[in-house]
Amino acid sequence: MILRGVISSHYSLRLLLIGFLVVSSSITRVLSGGVIHVKYKFAGSQRSIVDLKVHDSVRQLRILAGVDLPLGGSGRPDGLGLYYARIGIGTPSKDYYVQVDTGSDIMWVNCIQCKECPRRSSLGIDLTLYNIEDSATGKLVSCDQDFCYAINGGPLAGCTANMSCPYLEIYGDGSSTAGYFVHDIVLYDRVSGDLKTSSANGSVIFGCGATQSGNLGSSNEESLDGILGFGKANSSMISQLASSGKVKNMFAHCLDGVNGGGIFAIGHVVRPKVNMTPLVPNQPHYNVNMTAVQVGHDFLSFTPDIFDSGDRQGVIIDSGTTLAYLPEMVYEPLVSKILSRQPDLKLQTIHDEYTCFQYSKSLDEAFPNVTFHFENSVTLKVNPHEYLFPYNGLWCIGWQNSGMQSRDRKNMTLLGDLVLSNKLVLYDLENQTIGWTEYNCSSSIQVLDERTGTVHLVGSQNISSACHLNAWFITVLILLATLPHFLGC
Repeated sequence: MILRGVISSHYSLRLLLIGFLVVSSSITRVLSGGVIHVKYKFAGSQRSIVDLKVHDSVRQLRILAGVDLPLGGSGRPDGLGLYYARIGIGTPSKDYYVQVDTGSDIMWVNCIQCKECPRRSSLGIDLTLYNIEDSATGKLVSCDQDFCYAINGGPLAGCTANMSCPYLEIYGDGSSTAGYFVHDIVLYDRVSGDLKTSSANGSVIFGCGATQSGNLGSSNEESLDGILGFGKANSSMISQLASSGKVKNMFAHCLDGVNGGGIFAIGHVVRPKVNMTPLVPNQPHYNVNMTAVQVGHDFLSFTPDIFDSGDRQGVIIDSGTTLAYLPEMVYEPLVSKILSRQPDLKLQTIHDEYTCFQYSKSLDEAFPNVTFHFENSVTLKVNPHEYLFPYNGLWCIGWQNSGMQSRDRKNMTLLGDLVLSNKLVLYDLENQTIGWTEYNCSSSIQVLDERTGTVHLVGSQNISSACHLNAWFITVLILLATLPHFLGC
């Protein structure tokens, strides 16, 4: 993969980082169902083809980087995320805006020592640098703690017991972020009744970003404070809360990519019912086995192993990617069958990559549905109005040919927001399954409160204009407590 050589070439950077952390460890502090409002980046605006291309290109580099680098997740907040959230950290709590990302694991925020970190954002939000000295509950994570061993696959050379546990992220575009892990309280709201919440908190280990380079620096206009990873690893926030008995290790999202509304819930969703398919084992992301592709009533002809490439097996499900990427042997017959329904279309190629055309009638009546089939007879139907998007008076095809990508991304199969929006997607990490169903994301779902056995309604909400988010629709994230002792949080 593209970054195996990068690890050795950045070994000196890693040692310099550890040296920096020796200094940072001299800080006087000794070692020792919730609601998060989420906003859609492109809500209320027509998505630029250039924006989509840049977003997905760097996003795929990040996903590949996450496969190879051992130092935790690989999320980036520099304009890659489709959805970002406001969370509270520390005692007293301060607000931070972080990218919500199912494609990475660790949570991290920029810290007070960082000189290159952004101080302002064009997204209309106030950025905050985390300072452990300002939090009565903040603690450094030392190199001899179990978390540091686990995230590095064993002891890290040069990292001793009196030093802070470092993290280092290097991305395919040359950007990097480095810092150290801290332990502090994360605040959220838990379900207390139908469409009601009460304050709760949980103790989480997350990264404290001390130095940034490349696109993660202060020059990026659409900056955020960090990332909230919802990946599969034990280092993710949901896995940490689940291991302490505070939540079920499962979550669901129903995201409206047009208005920015929807639902993001941690806990046991009981309504609507969702059919599940198993996750491919030993994969770093949410990979599933696709068995067939159907265009209208016709099935494409291919063998399922077409979705495997080296160590990468199956199809990646990633809500942080905008479009959908298919191997060339799937992409070409799929697009051909779609366009054959309207043979008189005058096709145009935009930016040497996107197939577009003019059409003024009903898309859903003129073009076929595309249905993906997975193990356990699970299907994912994509309507024409979902896989076609408007651009300067044209309609453009959202399916992309990954056979035209670079070597490391060549023939990668990745299903993003193009096919996941307007669907409830359920991630069950306890049983290693994932599923989805078509749903109205502006409505509500039913989530089980494990503490009491009662079922509560969870619906989309709206951030107040006082939060400087222009009253755009947002998403709600619900974490449900599972132990009676958590009632006092």
